[in-house]
Amino acid sequence: MTTSELKEKWRQTPHCPGVYLMRGVGGSIIYVGKAKDLHKRLANYFSPSRATLENGKTRALIAAIEDFDYYEVRNEQESLLLEQKLIKEYRPRYNVQLRDDKRYLLLRADRGEDLPRFSLVRLRKDDGARYIGPFVHSGALKETVEWLNHHFRLRSCPTRCPDENTYKHCHDDVIRHCSAPCIRRISPQEYRAQFDAALELLEGKGVREHLRELTEQMQTAAEELDFELAAKLRDIRENIEKTLEPARRFARIGNGDLPGTVDPAADLDELARALRMRKPQIMECFDISNLSGNFIVASMVRFSDGKPDHSAYRRYRIRTVESQNDFASMLEVVKRRYSRIIGENCSLFEKEPGMNTYAWLLELRQRGQAPITVPDLVVVDGGKGQLSIAVHALQEIGLGEMPVIGLAKRDEEVWFPDREEPLVLPRDSGALRLLQRLRDEAHRFAHNYNELLMRKRVRESRLDACPGMTARRKQLLLARFHSIDKLRRLTPEQLAEVPGISRPWALQFCTWLAQNDH
Repeated sequence: MTTSELKEKWRQTPHCPGVYLMRGVGGSIIYVGKAKDLHKRLANYFSPSRATLENGKTRALIAAIEDFDYYEVRNEQESLLLEQKLIKEYRPRYNVQLRDDKRYLLLRADRGEDLPRFSLVRLRKDDGARYIGPFVHSGALKETVEWLNHHFRLRSCPTRCPDENTYKHCHDDVIRHCSAPCIRRISPQEYRAQFDAALELLEGKGVREHLRELTEQMQTAAEELDFELAAKLRDIRENIEKTLEPARRFARIGNGDLPGTVDPAADLDELARALRMRKPQIMECFDISNLSGNFIVASMVRFSDGKPDHSAYRRYRIRTVESQNDFASMLEVVKRRYSRIIGENCSLFEKEPGMNTYAWLLELRQRGQAPITVPDLVVVDGGKGQLSIAVHALQEIGLGEMPVIGLAKRDEEVWFPDREEPLVLPRDSGALRLLQRLRDEAHRFAHNYNELLMRKRVRESRLDACPGMTARRKQLLLARFHSIDKLRRLTPEQLAEVPGISRPWALQFCTWLAQNDH
């Protein structure tokens, strides 16, 4: 390919994580790389800066490129795994790292042992044990395994069959990190139940509940000004999320597990055929996030012509739902989104008598007059329940004719309002991949918003509610006494010894602490 053809092909690459393969003369693979953003990363080769060209190896690689391919993946973990697999398979001459036999860590669990335990290995053997992974974030994995051992009180000793002699040299039971099955403090059956619970968590069962519990503990610690504990709990939660981030295992090139180069136009055509509808040029997807019990948020992302339209993304704080209720939250956010579209269009134009609202909004979109355009297809993250709620919300505001489907995570089934059975698309179909990209983007956007709100909450404390409390006063008190419990034990005179704290305010503060002793 000519330089101009390569640049034109690069301009069509998406802003998403993935792996790219550079081809030389004859189509041979000369380099494999990964990227958090394929489009930006490939710019280094097809629109290089002067600093990039100063590197001799990079300059030689750019000169040798005749063509390139790319594979879109869902997250950084998948890109690392796929990059490793492709480098080991093709052994490109411009790659130095990952051409040796080093492998990512696996977690081994041998349930054939009387008292099973987790161990970290790099090779998968045919020994009857259960292997989980590989995991690309070794540090996060080790911290997660340590937390699992402590939380479920599992043994970490390397002995295959620990007994009383092993116990004499072990301190884990003393510091409450192990349930001591070696001396029958609990029965082997009870220990196995604890081990199975930890194994289920690694398989993804109950992850949300444990993350929510850690979040609540972290917030409580922050409110009590125990920031060291709050930071530790935050790190544990982040390590668990990073370790258990979903990632496909990639075998060899050409099999069904390997995601092909994304073609949004072809995927959109295939989706239209699969759903038996006109091509959905504009699609919007909704997702609800309940990562923290204090914050219930929703996201709406839009794809235009099969590609993300970032400027049209929207995020919402749920207003009418106080406790976790995905159905009620979905009802609110769908009504808010499309009621606004109707309201803004109605303020500028009048609907013709007898014309349904959706057809009228589509006509305004076609004329280029609509301030906010309606989509051709609405997708909700969830199965039949979430879909029914979305349909009900649209009917309430007069948009019952708008096409809407649900995409259930568990088996990736497509649900329709007027069908009892879902549509199951082939796993390697472009139609399903497009829906997955749309759904995963909505999930990412909602999750990021929830994380943002939670980080703001962690920075707050009970001291903010005290009358007359300023940021400077709070900083002085925390730097000197570190926690609310210590502050409660002080007299106004002791508080007034801190430079910047007056005695009248110290007296007022002690009175407030006594009245809010909880």
